[in-house]
Amino acid sequence: MESGEDLDELARAARDGDRTAVSALLRAIQPRVARYCQARVGGRFSTYASADDITQEVLIAVMQALPSYRSDRSAFTSFLFGIASHKVADFYRKRQREPMTPMDDLPTTVDTGPGPEAVALQDDERRRLGKLLEGLTDAQRNILVLRLVAGLSAEETARAIGSTSAAVRVTQHRALEKLRRILAAQCCPA
Repeated sequence: MESGEDLDELARAARDGDRTAVSALLRAIQPRVARYCQARVGGRFSTYASADDITQEVLIAVMQALPSYRSDRSAFTSFLFGIASHKVADFYRKRQREPMTPMDDLPTTVDTGPGPEAVALQDDERRRLGKLLEGLTDAQRNILVLRLVAGLSAEETARAIGSTSAAVRVTQHRALEKLRRILAAQCCPA
């Protein structure tokens, strides 16, 4: 995984017109953005295809906004996840305006993925995790996703959400403590 400084250098070079840097930057950020989008929307209210669509929108928006990126104001990861956060919010706003009924696409290839039992276990685990995360506030969930799934530092997360790194650490600590209490109550009710 690229460090924040490597991404900053790639972003500056890409902004300045280096085509190789543009390709390298997209390759470096795509997996991080995809994990973030999947954690925020995939499987909860939609399909992972929706998360892939949002990932694509984020990458396009980053390339369009890259000329306005100023590395002296913030780290590129904050710039990136600020855009990603806005695209996820756009997804939820659109979903409220235009409810959709997802339909499966017809398969065009042989499925070599996990079998029905593995999928059912993954779905159950995902549902249980989603139910557990419902006990957190939106801010706590967003910070945990940015810190634990996207792999941002406290400082990068703070810049992405417009807060301080101390507030991010406190919110993360409180969120994890709350999850521990919920799990303890589920495992060993008094």
